[in-house]
Amino acid sequence: MNYSMWTSYYIELTPEEMVDEFQSAGWFNLELSTEHSAELLKRGDPARIGSEFKTYAEEHGIRFSQGHLWLGCDVAGEESDAVVDELKRWLDLYLVLGIKAGVIHSGGSELVKNGTDAAIVLERRAAAFRALSAHVRDTDLTICLENTTGDTAYASELLAIIKAAGDKNLGICLDTGHLHISKGIQSDFIRTAGDHLRALHIADNEGEFDQHLMPYGRGTVDWDDVMAGLSEIEYSGLFNMEIPGETRAPLAVKRMKLGYAKQVAEYMLGKQE
Repeated sequence: MNYSMWTSYYIELTPEEMVDEFQSAGWFNLELSTEHSAELLKRGDPARIGSEFKTYAEEHGIRFSQGHLWLGCDVAGEESDAVVDELKRWLDLYLVLGIKAGVIHSGGSELVKNGTDAAIVLERRAAAFRALSAHVRDTDLTICLENTTGDTAYASELLAIIKAAGDKNLGICLDTGHLHISKGIQSDFIRTAGDHLRALHIADNEGEFDQHLMPYGRGTVDWDDVMAGLSEIEYSGLFNMEIPGETRAPLAVKRMKLGYAKQVAEYMLGKQE
C-alpha cells in the first residue's frame, strides 16, 4: 500500500500548480479529484490533454493511479444516457493518465427518494455501469462504486449492483467516513468486499455527518479495525486520504498540515508491517 492524497486538497490551484505543491511536500501518489479532472477536460480532447498532463506529472515524479469521476452526476437518473456519454470522456482521460481505479457514486438517489421499486432502481444502476464497464473492457481500469448512505451504504449492496451489471471492470471504493455515518463496521465491509475492494477514501468524522477529517483527530472511526481489515484481505491499492475538512486554512497552513498528514499515513501503514 502507498499513501495518497486526493488532489482537491489544493482545489484552488491549477492541475500543474497542484502537482508542484505535492512534489514539494513529498507526496507522489495521488487521486485526481473531480474538480481537477473537470478542469483538464475543459481544455479539449481527453487523449491529447491527458498525454500532456501525464508527461508533466511524470517529470515531477507524480503518479495518478486513482481518480474520482464526475461527483455530481446521477448515472441512474432521468438524463442517464447523456451522463454515461459524458463519463466516457472522463474514462478516456483516465485511461491515458494511467489511472487504475475510477471512483464513482452509484446514483439513483432521486429514484429511491420517490419510492421507485428497488428492482427498477437496481436495473437502472446496472445498465449504466454495464455501459461504462464496456467502454473500458480489456483495459486495467476498474470503475469503483463508492459506498454513500441510504441503500448503498454497505458492500453487499454495491456487490449486488456489480453482479447485476455483469462484474466486468467493476469494483468497490470504501469511504470510511460514509460507513461510519451509516453505523457500519469497517472490517466487515472490507471482508465482504474482498478482492472487489480497489480504492479507499480515508476520512474521519464524529458519526453524524461527513466532516472529512484526518484520522486520529476528534473523529471516532475505529482505525485499528480499518487497518486490520485491510491487512486481512491483503489490500494493495492506494491508502488515499480525502480530507476537505482539513483545508479551510491559508496555503501556508495547508502545507504544514500536509506534512503532518504524511506522518500520520506513514504511521498507519507502518503498523501494517
